[in-house]
Amino acid sequence: MQLQLQDFTTLVRNMAASVQGSATTLIDLTTGSILRAILEANASVALWLQWLIVLVLGQTRAATSNGADLDTWVNDFSLTRLPGQAAQTTVTFSRITPGYVASIPVGTQVKTSDGTQTFAVLADTTNPAYVPATASYTLAAAATSIALTVQATTQGAAGNVQPGIIDMLASAIPGVDAVTNPLQAQGGLDAEPDAALRARFANFIDSRSRATPAAIAFTIDSLQQGLSHVVTENISPSGASAPGTFIVTINDGSGAPPAALISAVATAVDTVRPVGTQFFVQPPQNFLANVSLTITVSDNNKPTAQASVTSAITAYIAALPLGAPLPITRVAALAYAAAANITNVATITINGAAADLIPTATGIVMPGLIAVN
Repeated sequence: MQLQLQDFTTLVRNMAASVQGSATTLIDLTTGSILRAILEANASVALWLQWLIVLVLGQTRAATSNGADLDTWVNDFSLTRLPGQAAQTTVTFSRITPGYVASIPVGTQVKTSDGTQTFAVLADTTNPAYVPATASYTLAAAATSIALTVQATTQGAAGNVQPGIIDMLASAIPGVDAVTNPLQAQGGLDAEPDAALRARFANFIDSRSRATPAAIAFTIDSLQQGLSHVVTENISPSGASAPGTFIVTINDGSGAPPAALISAVATAVDTVRPVGTQFFVQPPQNFLANVSLTITVSDNNKPTAQASVTSAITAYIAALPLGAPLPITRVAALAYAAAANITNVATITINGAAADLIPTATGIVMPGLIAVN
């Protein structure tokens, strides 16, 4: 039964009605009367007890718990909140005058203009300038700049800073004068929000002791945030009918998940797959979307409108899930919404055709060349 909450005024009014209804004569309940003061005091106590009840109810169910209370609730089932992820980007260390070798150690920190976000240089053994013996990068004497990968020192979406924001050296580096990030930092995620944890907890309960698509979905979702997947049953990777075989297609938002992630998904799926079955884990098939359109503006600020339209269309396509189509009418809607000075959108094509781009169920549409004329 749902608790019917009452505010202070309602409590006093209901008490007064009850007292008056039980009396044979008119009761003085005017402001300042003794009986009115007693009723108001009782209402205050009732309001406090009501709040305690709400607090208890909010902490005794996963559906109503929040934050640390929700964590302790699901921890009893050996389930934990997925951690956040740190953003990464490429920064360029530069100097005005070359002439001597400079060294940039792994772990060197750089900061955003306001000092709120700090990034540290990562080790990259594939970079020719990396020196494993000293865990540092060498800026050659004749070079004026070097591009290195950095990662935010704290997890969270706040690390997804815009280009040009990282422009401070946390400490002086001999032979380096400046730093900047030509690209936006990406990949930063806050810890799993309460709503997502509740939904995953429900899937956890539903998938116990079952070798079902729900169990497979849960074990994949529990690896890391930002994964999408599609399970295709009774088919082989070649597309032929294969009873007892299923394919798991995964994507981490890049369209090309790394081999380590595919291996981790395979290991996780193997723990819940039905006995006597075989499965394959594969990346999605990429369907590149080269979009072309022509816009008309009401003023002379067309370059800004073109940039806004390009950014809006690229962001929309990049966020499409597995199997989702790219409707050509959506392109027009995105263009009109991107800038207020756009008066007409015409000649829209996707990959040279005036038609929707529809991927396979295990495919994903990826942004290609966005030409806004």
